[in-house]
Amino acid sequence: MPTNHIRTLREMLETQRGVLLPGAPNALAARVIADLGFEAVYLTGAGLTNMHLGLPDLGFMDLTQLVEHTMAIRGVVDLPVIVDADTGFGNALNVAHTVKTLEQAGASAIQLEDQSTPKRCGHFAGKELITAEEMVNKVKAAVDSRRNGLVVIARTDACAVEGFEAAIHRASRYIDAGADMTFVEAPENLAELKQVPKRLSAPQMLNMVLGGKTPIVDAAAAAEMGFSLVLYANAALQGAVQGMQAALRALRDKGVLDEGGGLIASFAERQRLVDKPRFDEMERRYAHAV
Repeated sequence: MPTNHIRTLREMLETQRGVLLPGAPNALAARVIADLGFEAVYLTGAGLTNMHLGLPDLGFMDLTQLVEHTMAIRGVVDLPVIVDADTGFGNALNVAHTVKTLEQAGASAIQLEDQSTPKRCGHFAGKELITAEEMVNKVKAAVDSRRNGLVVIARTDACAVEGFEAAIHRASRYIDAGADMTFVEAPENLAELKQVPKRLSAPQMLNMVLGGKTPIVDAAAAAEMGFSLVLYANAALQGAVQGMQAALRALRDKGVLDEGGGLIASFAERQRLVDKPRFDEMERRYAHAV
């Protein structure tokens, strides 16, 4: 039977459209997302690679690192957590292991893509695909390996390689193989965007890459088109980078920085977001000698 966070995600996909899905590159970002009232969190592979390793999204993360961060996020938020697992770290056998491991770590959904290894960001040039047949088998392995109803999301990057029609055909095959949701990456115009939910029988995810190839539409327009989830995978990361640059530039130029300048969160706010008051209460409760 699905656990609560998986059940919540499945109900969301059945009943809602245009749900904003911010990406978290780490557990603190996930806390901020939950604190602001969003309904789900996306563990972004690109953001995790950028933030954790300081490297571009070119397939440098491994399963152990992804599991560690999935567990960290699950430890601090109760929201559904959708995990970007790239290509599943190998063939169908590897995908089966990836699904079991991430489900144990607390993932509500796993996203797999049909790029060859090493994968690239969906909005980079030079992507290559595995065959549709191989991806179908990966999807089947994912579906067969889950134990608690984990949602399986199949992404296709075929738009940039084989064209839009091929992407729709691939996504349809992945749905037939058992994918609960599909994700057609990087359509380049509104006409294509509008066709995706109409032509595919499963719930759809729309990826809003700031500075990427897909036109940006708001959540209401995405809902009207029929998209279930509207992903902003790296909005938090890009906002954090700009904030770090602004604060550190001011420090470099002025030689001093304080809370009153409007550039940084306060010390108190930082402690609130990491739940320090709860630990203070625990310390008071357990500090007495027996």
